[in-house]
Amino acid sequence: MARLGSAIAAALAALMLVIVPASPLVAPAEAESLFARIIRGGQPRIEHGKRSSSDSSPIPREVIRYDGPHGKNTIIVNTSERRLYYTLGDGRAIKYAVGVGREGFTWAGSNRISRKQEWPGWTPPPQMIRREAAKGRKLPAYMPGGPDNPLGARALYIGATLYRIHGTNQPWTIGQAMSSGCIRMANDDVTHLYDQVDVGTRVVVIR
Repeated sequence: MARLGSAIAAALAALMLVIVPASPLVAPAEAESLFARIIRGGQPRIEHGKRSSSDSSPIPREVIRYDGPHGKNTIIVNTSERRLYYTLGDGRAIKYAVGVGREGFTWAGSNRISRKQEWPGWTPPPQMIRREAAKGRKLPAYMPGGPDNPLGARALYIGATLYRIHGTNQPWTIGQAMSSGCIRMANDDVTHLYDQVDVGTRVVVIR
């Protein structure tokens, strides 16, 4: 009987070990700080496969003071600065580093976001196919969305033009003038912007 009582006590002790909650992996203060960073947009969604270090911009985004002429919820691309600003109102804007069109492919104007697409497919325009073929490089007629797609994780289509604000699988080109006129952003940054803007958002591109 004593042995049976000991066995029951041991079993109860084991059960208590199972049901006692484990210590949190993050201390309360650290958890609060982590939550605040997520609320501020520090951890964007990138669902197609695993997020990697190549999704981040070499030039971090930042919230800055803005006293320019454009109202809240406007995307402003300054191609000479190679920066994109998204106005928040109350004298603030988010500043992102971007890649812009190389010489001969720059442009300026005002339009609106006409479509949004997560992990967009890419259909190279005929003139690009011909241009690259002259260099000995054959482009596909179509490439489905994914980590290897040059349009990256998200695309914001600008009016009825061929131009987009999109991600990239070449984050080292951020801050450079290397594109065919589109505005490139790191995948983290374009996802962050994508989650804040709607179809119809005004886009202003200046030189």
